[in-house]
Amino acid sequence: MSTEEDRITLGGAQKDWKMLKNIIDPYRGDRTELLAILHKVQEQWRKIPLEVARWIADEMDIPLVHVIGTATFYHFFSETYSGWYTVHVNTSVTAEMAGLAEIIEAFEKELGISFGQNTLDDRIGLRKTSCIGMCDQEPAILINGVVFTRVTPQRVQQLVAGMKANTPVHSMLKSSPTEVKSQICLRGPVFFSDYTPGMGLSKAMELGSLDVIERIKSSKLRGRGGAGFPTGLKWGTCRATESESRYVICNGDEGEPGTFKDRVLMTELPELIFEGMAVAGYAIEAKEGIFYLRREYGYLREHLEKTLDSMRAQHRLGRKILGTRFSFDIRIKEGAGAYICGEESALIESAEGKRGQPRNRPPYPVTSGYLRKPTIVNNPETYVCALKIVLNGAEWFRKLGTSESSGVKLLSISGDCRSPGIYEVEWGKTVREILALCGAENVLAVQVGGPSGICISEKQFDRKICYSDLSTGGAFTVFGKERDLLSVVHNYMQFFQEESCGFCVPCRAGNTLLIKALEKIRSGNGTILDLDHMQKLGKMIKTASRCGLGQTSPHPLLTTLDNFEDIYKNIVRKDVDYLSQFDLRFAVTDSCSVAQRTPDLGKLEEG
Repeated sequence: MSTEEDRITLGGAQKDWKMLKNIIDPYRGDRTELLAILHKVQEQWRKIPLEVARWIADEMDIPLVHVIGTATFYHFFSETYSGWYTVHVNTSVTAEMAGLAEIIEAFEKELGISFGQNTLDDRIGLRKTSCIGMCDQEPAILINGVVFTRVTPQRVQQLVAGMKANTPVHSMLKSSPTEVKSQICLRGPVFFSDYTPGMGLSKAMELGSLDVIERIKSSKLRGRGGAGFPTGLKWGTCRATESESRYVICNGDEGEPGTFKDRVLMTELPELIFEGMAVAGYAIEAKEGIFYLRREYGYLREHLEKTLDSMRAQHRLGRKILGTRFSFDIRIKEGAGAYICGEESALIESAEGKRGQPRNRPPYPVTSGYLRKPTIVNNPETYVCALKIVLNGAEWFRKLGTSESSGVKLLSISGDCRSPGIYEVEWGKTVREILALCGAENVLAVQVGGPSGICISEKQFDRKICYSDLSTGGAFTVFGKERDLLSVVHNYMQFFQEESCGFCVPCRAGNTLLIKALEKIRSGNGTILDLDHMQKLGKMIKTASRCGLGQTSPHPLLTTLDNFEDIYKNIVRKDVDYLSQFDLRFAVTDSCSVAQRTPDLGKLEEG
């Protein structure tokens, strides 16, 4: 990274173009690496200058509108200068519960600016962002991608003083190389049991690729990302598709607010993740794997790269693995901040260097995925499970959990409890049992599966965590009885509004209308008719939206309307004004102004 004195405004200076050439040369000819190029540009200039976008387009033979369209899609790329020190404060529900308002106030007081602004000397920029996967140690912030946890107003003063003194960001950490703690609260028989590196991969090659797939099928392993699709079926379908090449992708874009278990796996068990990917590669006859890492976890990149290098040196990755004819290697690609990229087809688009917009399906990734080749996409938890199943057998795995939900589940528990962190539990545990494990008392509600999941009341705490009852990707957020539940709902709905890719009207405009209705109710001006309208609008958004984001985005409202109806009814007006029933319809004109992540075509015309 250049020093502050080296920062430049492009004007044709020779050193500028030399710098750009050094950025692009390693990726020349590979359009799929556009995000990597943009990351380096953002790091160098703290924005994506239009002149640089033109240069990238010319050198990479990519349309300028594609470069700008990609750059404007993601949170961590900026069209305007974002400060030599760019501070991102996350606005998740758990951050709010831990004192986010005080942190925001402290930053604004110390710097004399509001969020979204830079200091007069452009040294420091304040920005807000969505959940950064640190829900067990909030409030958490990012400064130039470096994570600071459990931030207090006093710590804000120290950090601001450090930035004003031009202190390197890593030197401001309390501990090296990171302040992030794994906080594993309950270890189980699958993820944290003893393991000898290479044993699962050796067993896979002893069994043969088709038998590996059959073992995964027999285990009844289902995808741990939330959708719960049978893993063996996915692998088998991909393997059966005629193609000269196939790909294995690990979805490390853990963006669901309240989820952080994959972060812990990446920190504690990266070898098991990568070896599980290699087993999958052997099973489907793939030679290349891609680990898609969310930008918020960029601090783990060096750790993961070192793990890959070590595995190559031990012949567990690369050419002729373990002395056999099987060759398979893994490379890391980083996202740039977009919740929608957790959806597998959007992730593939992003990995190809594009906007992370979901594809129309069919075709599905197993037949037409990365570079239109057969591709499997699973998350880190799934690959580790698959590795242990290959080694220990399908029956061993089926004995854990329930008959229809085999094995164990990693839960990311946060919120109002004594022991937030990671818990490895067998499927079939009740919510009440899990609350006892984490030390949660006087509980009003539990959000199972993050905002896209379900918010349940005490009447439902005897329900079970399993695919046939409460299915979850891992988020388990506890809210005590002193919490304002409608404030929680509002936070979640704002998250979905911000994260909508803007492609389809039901999601783009519908969620804005829902937020307006919720705000009307919270202000004391809502009526019973508004509750009915919200129900109908929410169901329409779920039905008509193009992808999983829109199809689940109304859940915070709909599930709390179902399970906490009294909270809503206690604050709505009892005297129904005839005109009030039309408020939602009138609001649609306002929704058309919702910001969308689309290229600024006006700038293209200026160019």
